[in-house]
Amino acid sequence: MLRIVLCGLLGTLVCDTASADWRQFRGNDNSGLNPAALQKDWDGQQTLAWTADLPGRGLSSPIIIGEQVILTACSGPREDRLHVLSFDAATGQQQWERQFWATGRTVCHPKTSVAAPTPASDGQRIFAFYSSNDLICLDLAGNLLWYRGLTFDYPNASNSLGMSSSLVVSGDTVVAMVECDDESFATGIETTTGATRWKIDRPRRANWTSPSLMQLGEQSLVLLQSSDGVSAVDVATGEVSWNYADGASTIPTLVVAGNTAFVPSHGVTALRPGTSNPAVPEILWQEGSLQPGTSSPLVFGDAVYVINKAGVLTKAALNDGSRLWQARMKGPFSASPVVAGGKMYCVSEEGSAQVIDLADEGKTISTHEFGETVLSTPSVTADGIYVRSDGHLWKVQLP
Repeated sequence: MLRIVLCGLLGTLVCDTASADWRQFRGNDNSGLNPAALQKDWDGQQTLAWTADLPGRGLSSPIIIGEQVILTACSGPREDRLHVLSFDAATGQQQWERQFWATGRTVCHPKTSVAAPTPASDGQRIFAFYSSNDLICLDLAGNLLWYRGLTFDYPNASNSLGMSSSLVVSGDTVVAMVECDDESFATGIETTTGATRWKIDRPRRANWTSPSLMQLGEQSLVLLQSSDGVSAVDVATGEVSWNYADGASTIPTLVVAGNTAFVPSHGVTALRPGTSNPAVPEILWQEGSLQPGTSSPLVFGDAVYVINKAGVLTKAALNDGSRLWQARMKGPFSASPVVAGGKMYCVSEEGSAQVIDLADEGKTISTHEFGETVLSTPSVTADGIYVRSDGHLWKVQLP
């Protein structure tokens, strides 16, 4: 039975700085790039602007909407207390905090937490998602608009290690991947009401990848990656446009550049929608020597970058996947890399932040030791890089 809590009407706030925001996992388009930050002239030296304390645990990345930094956390012996927090981007001062009780399963592997999925925003609302399959919608002031406890509707949708797929928002639909060994599905939820627009069955295997967006003309697609491969789904209707059915990783997530998806499959597979048969994508190349570890691949300029399990960064040509250079970093890495000011920013699990010069064959320009375990991917705006651990949120100042 559908259960939705509606808690008021949303105003007509419009964010004029959408292009400079970082509204979901790996940025507005899930690429790990922010155009506003790419224009910076950054020498790669790391200066902390501020530090803020956080409650409990959390692996989710911060999202940034205008001057607000939003992130999630969980607390309590069973991690069943769910937190959404807002901080001032300029000062790090906490603006507000909201807490909720989890309605679903909160058992997780010790390395992860209930607050693993990254929240998302359409610029007017905040959508917070948790491993307990609780989906919460707030306005930018922290007022509750609606609440979906998806476990009420789908009680077998969970796995013993914890769920971690992040949300994406496109138009008036927020997409959640709820994929596991039992009641596995993906769903499109109406942003204004919390009602289900569509739901499709997914492979019954545990999966920790996140959805990615692809724009083809007027059509908005969400790419769902699983152990079976990749399905391209129309965001508005839930109809499957095409399938790549040759398997893919269940941890690092594909990255989209234009009409091409670079998928962690048989190393890395570059594919795009087919022309002769739209239901079957065209494989441009497949390179088995490119083996992403936990970090997702990143496309910047004319190259795709991959970090393997040993902490080796590989630059490969975008047109054929051929290796251009390799550089060893201080790993291991769970966080995915991002780019600011032409430099790559990578944070290891031990909290070692490394700035990599991509124009100098991966030379490390600077390092900063946060001194805490960092498993979440950094977030980037025009003036800063945001990094979080369980206990703290940091802002690294950009010029």
